Amino acid sequence: MEPRTPWQALARSRYPRSSWPWRSAGYLAGGGVVGALACAVLLVLGVFSLFLVGLPLLLLAGLALGRAERLRLRLADLDPVPDPHRVPAAPGLAAWLRTRVTEQATWRELAYALLLATVLWPLDLLALAVGVGLPLALLGTPFQLAADGHEVKVVKAYLVTSYPEALAAALVGAVLLVALAYPLAAVAGARAALARALLTPRETERPGAIGEVIASRARLVDAFEAERRRIERDLHDGAQQRLVALTMTLGLARLDAPPGGPLAEQLAKAHAEAGQVLTELRELIHGIHPQVLADYGLGPALADAADRSAVPVDTDVDALPRLPASVESAAYFAGCEALANIGKHSGARRARVTARHTGGALRLDVEDDGHGGADPARGSGLTGLADRIAVLDGTLTIMSPPGGPTLLRVEIPCPALPTGSASSSPRTASSSGRD
Repeated sequence: MEPRTPWQALARSRYPRSSWPWRSAGYLAGGGVVGALACAVLLVLGVFSLFLVGLPLLLLAGLALGRAERLRLRLADLDPVPDPHRVPAAPGLAAWLRTRVTEQATWRELAYALLLATVLWPLDLLALAVGVGLPLALLGTPFQLAADGHEVKVVKAYLVTSYPEALAAALVGAVLLVALAYPLAAVAGARAALARALLTPRETERPGAIGEVIASRARLVDAFEAERRRIERDLHDGAQQRLVALTMTLGLARLDAPPGGPLAEQLAKAHAEAGQVLTELRELIHGIHPQVLADYGLGPALADAADRSAVPVDTDVDALPRLPASVESAAYFAGCEALANIGKHSGARRARVTARHTGGALRLDVEDDGHGGADPARGSGLTGLADRIAVLDGTLTIMSPPGGPTLLRVEIPCPALPTGSASSSPRTASSSGRD
């Protein structure tokens, strides 16, 4: 990848042969010129500001300088430099001024203008004089001696009276031109980084970007749930139906085979194996996206999961309304994972699942009377569920002191769907009666 800034270019072996030394020098030279002009303009506006006339112009000067500096920044930074200012909500000069005055970017630009006019441009010229001016002065020693004919004082410090001395000074200048190109680029990179930090938008100044992140995250969740349902449908309508047909065919073949013979035994084994595979496939389909969750909602799905738990579970989930499909799915699998962990690790005698939708949020509690000490970091599977719930702006909390009891709490902000609406995609009549 090609370097985008002087700092990145410094790490390349071919840096002295690239355009970055001259880009860095040009950026610093431009900073000296623009800074000197800004100093003069701000001095004049500062005088007028004493009479309250130059204050609006001072603000406008910061805006203009910020735009110019963003254009000039392309010399030392090839990444895009977006404008940090918002579009006014209404047309007209008053709306434009009101928008600009209330933006943090406007005041950062003014601060940058003051910094450039007072501190930065002398530093730019100083770095340029040392990094470029000194080597070029040494390189020009033979020409200066030829023009004078007798002697020349190099950089006002060293007297040269012969051509061997002049050529030696030129050689030193050539070496310094290459050697000082590295610190020159470092200074230019620092200046460019400062300009980018002050003159480009921050995340908090981009409300559209935050909204787009939230919207794209919601789209990803919906796409994930749609893909789960597609896989479940394909398995049910494809592989499961073929296994059912295979099981029936093997059963009919067993009836036609001579009883007690080796063929009948092999067919019986194949029939039993096909039945076991069919059972496992049905369990897999149920785990991908349970039919009861899609048809009846989170409450009945949690009650069904509690009935299949290895530990006796009391449920209080009857008051739940239908919720968005992504919320129901995330809460259901969190509850199933919690019940599975209770059966495997807790040593509990009894558990309880409680789910409520109040205050515009779903709260699911799974409690057990086991020995406690649950730690999601030890690979209980809850870490992935916590990430999935976080995508929905929800939280997963585990309170499990040593000795118990353990409480897993899921909280997801979500609206309740209108009565009679389904949270999942519509299904055909033929698919509503699945095994």
